[in-house]
This record gives sequence, C-alpha cells and structure tokens, in this order.
Amino acid sequence: MTGNWKPLQEELKIWQSEGLQLPFWWRDDDAIEPTSALDQLLQLSGSTGLPVHLAIIPAGATQHLADRLENAPQAVPIAHGYAHQNHAPASEKKCEFGKNRNEQSVREDIERGRSKLASVFGDNLMPMFVPPWNRFAAAHLPMLASAGYRAVSTFTPRNSTYAIAGVEQINTHLDPINWHGTRSCHAAEKLIAETVELLQKRRSGAQDNSEPLGYLTHHLVHDPAIWDFTKAFIETMLAGPVIQWTANSLKGPKT
Repeated sequence: MTGNWKPLQEELKIWQSEGLQLPFWWRDDDAIEPTSALDQLLQLSGSTGLPVHLAIIPAGATQHLADRLENAPQAVPIAHGYAHQNHAPASEKKCEFGKNRNEQSVREDIERGRSKLASVFGDNLMPMFVPPWNRFAAAHLPMLASAGYRAVSTFTPRNSTYAIAGVEQINTHLDPINWHGTRSCHAAEKLIAETVELLQKRRSGAQDNSEPLGYLTHHLVHDPAIWDFTKAFIETMLAGPVIQWTANSLKGPKT
C-alpha cells in the first residue's frame, strides 16, 4: 500500500469503538464513451465492491457507453452538466451554469441534457446533477427541481441538507489529483491527513455526518500513482464502519 495508512486506520477504529457509521460514496467525472481508462475504473469498482457514480457529459454521451455499462452493474450513471462548456467571463473561474447566464439558456441545457441521458440510459440514469467544475449559481437551482433532479453534487462539505426544496446536496470531499501542480496524485500522507480531519469533524459533530462522504476521481487523466492511491484508499475505507451510499436511493418518494 502507498503511504502510511495507520492514522486513517486508527481513526476508523475509533468510529468502530464508538458505534459510529460513515456513509461513503464514489463519484468519477467526465465520462463520454468507452475507453481503456473506463475499463480500469470499472474493474477497480468491481474488485473493491464500491459502486462508482459516473458523471456523464450529456452532449457527448454515446450509445456505445450505455452498451458498455450494461455489463457493469457497479456503475451508476448520473448527469454532468450539459456540454462541459465554460460560459464564465475570463475574469471569473470556469463555470457552465454561472450567474451570468440567462434563465432560458440554462433551462434548455438542463432539460435537453436530462432528456438525452434518459433516452440513452433509460431507468439506469439516477436523478443527480453534477455541475462541471463543481460550480452552479444558486439562482438556477429551481430549474434542477423542475427538471426532475433529486440531488446536486459539488465539492466540500455541504452547509445544508437541501440545496433547494426537493434537491438534496450530496457533495464530494476528497480529490486525489494535484490539479494546479503535477497533475498526478497528491502525496498520500497529505490526502490521508485530510481524510482523518474530515472524519474527526464529523465524529465531533462539527460537520454533518448524514451527508455521504464522497471520493472524487477523473478516470481519463489518471496515472499509475492515482490508480494506486485510489485502490488503497477505497480498500482502507471499506475496512472501517462504512455504509455504502448510492444514488439509487434518490428514486424513492420525495422528502
């Protein structure tokens, strides 16, 4: 195993001794079509037993991808924006659904994206929306509800259970990739320390432990170091008092 996993293992032992359980899930972004990287992702999901939520870009999604996932019950299709296209001004961070876009264009993208994925993936598509770059203007949230989405997923611990009435906020919390540096994996010790801190805050009540703890990956840009860390991380987490969360639960009655 890469890195020193003892701090995380010890924290998980505390959870076990205190009778605590950790809801846990996995999201992977930017799927469009079958690739060797996707095969590796699905193999890892299958071997660890942790379902992977594939955030699929509707504009580019292919029937070939749907066909590939027919033989991958561990994959959970969810929506990833519409075209993963930046509409933000040059002075702002990248965003497909920012405050600068008008309501009509946002509504059209959300609705045609959901329609496209539903036509390709049918009942396998779960009603969760992942905005590209993990950014989505609050003013546009009502459109997610009207389009039939039950959850939205970005990054960092949520501030409230629902982003808007009927749309739960279910975020991701750990990303192994050093996007602004090597674009390989952060040091394992750094990621392990971040995870321990997240768990300690949940255990103390400082953060909401009813929100599933999300691990975020991007299979198309993984190198061996990222794959190795991901395997070790998932196996370590699943050895603890973890409850696997999947978006299938969103298909139940609205709260």
